[in-house]
Amino acid sequence: MTVFRVLDASIPDEREIWMEAWNAWPSREIWAYPSYAELFGRKCDRVLCALMDAPDGAILFPFILRPLASEPWTGTDNRDWDVTSPYGYGGPFCWGTPNAKEFWTSFDNWSKCTGVVCSFIRLSLFPEQMIPFPGHVEEKTPNVVRRLDLDSHDIWMDYKHKVRKNVKKAKRAGLEVEIDFNGVNLNDFISIYYSTLKRRGAPRRYYFSRRFFEDIIKDLYGQFAFFYIVHQKRILSAELVLVSVNYLYSFLGGTLQQAFQFCPNDLLKHEIIEWGRKQGKKAFVLGGGYKGPDGIFRYKLSFAPKGEVPFSVGKKIYNAESYNRLEKERSKWKAGQNNDRNQPPDFFPVYRS
Repeated sequence: MTVFRVLDASIPDEREIWMEAWNAWPSREIWAYPSYAELFGRKCDRVLCALMDAPDGAILFPFILRPLASEPWTGTDNRDWDVTSPYGYGGPFCWGTPNAKEFWTSFDNWSKCTGVVCSFIRLSLFPEQMIPFPGHVEEKTPNVVRRLDLDSHDIWMDYKHKVRKNVKKAKRAGLEVEIDFNGVNLNDFISIYYSTLKRRGAPRRYYFSRRFFEDIIKDLYGQFAFFYIVHQKRILSAELVLVSVNYLYSFLGGTLQQAFQFCPNDLLKHEIIEWGRKQGKKAFVLGGGYKGPDGIFRYKLSFAPKGEVPFSVGKKIYNAESYNRLEKERSKWKAGQNNDRNQPPDFFPVYRS
């Protein structure tokens, strides 16, 4: 018997069903874990999951339902919602051979009954994990994936020459790696992370609060690891890595500017790769650049020269009339705010630009 339902992480009984489904999934990606999704939900949002259980498999689709009534440019009596996925790599995950068409028919019906205007979904880098998205799929910034199902020598020789040279230089300087599964050095991590954001001129949305990191440590034990490069008891470079059954994901991190001469980040990436290989992981996702194939992207690609993969997002409008109305309301409000901040022309949904 096939059962479709939408589960709310804030309701204990429904959260338990969500967790049972996630635990039954062989890949158990962190992106679909309720506590991870909750990191990105505001107080006014609902953190939900569409689940379809079928005799031949299941589909698990985590998302955040956002009320338009919470926006300053709509009235509090607005009954519209929109859907987005948590930061990272999401999508409608599946295992087995469930009927994707049946799932989307049920989800679309639920969306229309709930008053969902549109959805914006960040998709997994690994298509075999998902059912196809039925809306508009758009390729965005390329990402880098370092295969780990090779022996250590083959991985080492696959690095660009400069990486191997820098790793050796860091080791000669006496730099060492430390791995922290409990967040005991959180103060150092946040300090290095914020200083890196400031140096790069990163947008404010990347300045996650201390509470954000404390929630990761408290609620995601076993699904993260802090990697540090240390010299004479001082942390020079740091990276928070998310850990799933098959993959490692570079999440957040940074390096002290005064430590660049020692090449700590090259050693850091190398040690993460070695750790993941020894743990039997299939790949390490290094991510992409800030603005497409920029210098950061090219640096990451030097660890996996053949590891460029496309990152895509899914967009779908359920109610075109409401979408167009919201766009006009937002534009009218924005004109009166003296707000000259411009989003990319392809920003979606446009009424949140």
